[in-house]
Amino acid sequence: MGRVSQAQAQENRRRVVETASRLLREQGTQASVADLMKAAGLTHGGFYKQFASKEELVAEATAHAFAELTRHHRDGLEEHPGQPGAARRAAIDAYLSVEHRDSPADGCPVAALATDVARAEAGEEARRVYTRGAADFADFLADDDQDGLARLCTMVGALVLSRATKGSPLSEEILTAAREALTATPSRS
Repeated sequence: MGRVSQAQAQENRRRVVETASRLLREQGTQASVADLMKAAGLTHGGFYKQFASKEELVAEATAHAFAELTRHHRDGLEEHPGQPGAARRAAIDAYLSVEHRDSPADGCPVAALATDVARAEAGEEARRVYTRGAADFADFLADDDQDGLARLCTMVGALVLSRATKGSPLSEEILTAAREALTATPSRS
């Protein structure tokens, strides 16, 4: 087989990172390199031409997932020009939905990758990327009435619990309770 062009190599790397981003959110870091490469439509041997280690890929895939999350936030702000509160409300509603619960591969990396990033095998760079991304998400969720970090904790906790109880009535009750708690109009004294 001939060598691939530099452009094709870059495209292959982009495809692997994008695929890994989805698979890691869905399956966690226990997904093997062979599985990640197969899902990307490439050979296992090609991995080592693109990445020094699985940890490097995990860090890049984590960064890709957070970049997607940031794009969603920007899109929400564009849909609600001059109304950051409406954009935040839309983000909360989408986050605490059955659709998000049922689609971890396309969902929030904060909830999907938390336990994997906490383990040493994810790597320090993935932990740094994750920490920065979680902080940015909390900043997006903050407003004058409520701390973004408290909102983030409530949303992530509710999503994780809802996924763990999927198939029971409790799952949707968790999403509803968190959504109502986060979007209730604060009383002014």
